[in-house]
Amino acid sequence: MKKFDVIVVGAGTGGCIAAKTVADAGFKVCLIDRKKREEVGDKVCGDAIGKHHFDNLELDYPVEDELEREMVGIKIYSPDMETVFSVEGEDLYGFMVNRHLFGQRLLKIATDAGADFMESTQALRPTIENRFLTGVSAKNLKTGREINLHGQVVVDASGLSSVLRSRLPPELEIDTAINKEDIIVCFREIRRLKEQISDTSFCEIYLNLQFAPGGYSWVFPESETKVNVGLGVVTSRSSPNPKKQLYNCILTKKLFKGSSIVRGGGGQVPTRRPLNCMTGNGIAIIGDAACQVNPIHGGGMGPSMMGGAIAGKTIVEAISNDDVSRSGLWQYNVGYMQSYGAKQAGLDVFRLFLQGLSNDDLDYGMKYHMITEKDLLKASMGEDIHLSVTEKTIRVFRGVKRLGFVKRLRDTASLIKRMRKHYRSYPSSPEGFGKWKNEMRNLVREAVKMRVAS
Repeated sequence: MKKFDVIVVGAGTGGCIAAKTVADAGFKVCLIDRKKREEVGDKVCGDAIGKHHFDNLELDYPVEDELEREMVGIKIYSPDMETVFSVEGEDLYGFMVNRHLFGQRLLKIATDAGADFMESTQALRPTIENRFLTGVSAKNLKTGREINLHGQVVVDASGLSSVLRSRLPPELEIDTAINKEDIIVCFREIRRLKEQISDTSFCEIYLNLQFAPGGYSWVFPESETKVNVGLGVVTSRSSPNPKKQLYNCILTKKLFKGSSIVRGGGGQVPTRRPLNCMTGNGIAIIGDAACQVNPIHGGGMGPSMMGGAIAGKTIVEAISNDDVSRSGLWQYNVGYMQSYGAKQAGLDVFRLFLQGLSNDDLDYGMKYHMITEKDLLKASMGEDIHLSVTEKTIRVFRGVKRLGFVKRLRDTASLIKRMRKHYRSYPSSPEGFGKWKNEMRNLVREAVKMRVAS
């Protein structure tokens, strides 16, 4: 048995930051991943990340080959393509990165800080003793040999499938499964174009519930002649195959005539609020395993790094205080929920609202600016949004078939504000968690009820 202070399962963006943060404090860290060292960072991704995440974590900006393109904002197209929102702001300024090279840099940062990296090592199951996680059973994929790793704290950063979280006993009070309705399945390709793109400073998102039910399609420029193009749909039995939809509905556009594929692949992304609780006795959960993503567009690199940093700092304090219980690690929940978690929760309500609309509703809402660029910018920055729905507006549209849409929009704006307020009041200790969770569930039911009613 190999002994460490902390074991981090998964060398993604969150796992590497968590490993670096703990190793920087002088603790012995083991970082494991099923990939080979040179493959870390090579994954299906939108490749976009905001500049503010680098600022918050004091990371150097991507440069040279790691940087594909700087971006200043997002363009959002209505289903009928007649309305385009150009959303710009400091929170949306960022980078298109070479995901592989960025992942390699984060791994180097972790190992330079002192973390031991074990490549080609697959976590099999958590080791649990007296209701505490005390380590991980893993398998060396090169030799086939099973090994036992022991640690005071285990960090599950193993992605949506979450090898550890999904195997936790119920007494740890951590959700072990994610509803299919909260998962987007997507397919994306990096494509080389025949003709140059006129404006490469904006990422483009296309809303069309016929093409991408419950999701959207995107075109993110990486250079004048190279793009990241993909499509995602909500996971359900009736959902179409995202690869087929991409080829039938998007790659048939004029932009892609004569284009060639560089590489492609598919995957699943959680698109919802974070797990209600991300800690237990001897365990902290981060990244996709904890549903730390933007519920609207599924971007997870920034939130997962934030989760890794907050979790890492909390783990250092917990070990220093000789208390790695759920209570000792609880501040990680508080720190994340009161910051990015509140933003995620509000956007989750907005996601549920959008999923209940039709293409006609989206065309109408964007054309008449019931939802504006300013609203979307505020939402992206995690601020309360005040959608353009006043009593005067309702009087103007009274008797019109869109009145129900107008009212739902107003109710959604109010619920977003209430949800964010609830997450900012996340309990300071596990004692208040039960009451908080019950109220959170009531708010989610209210959001789902509004979607079904639409």
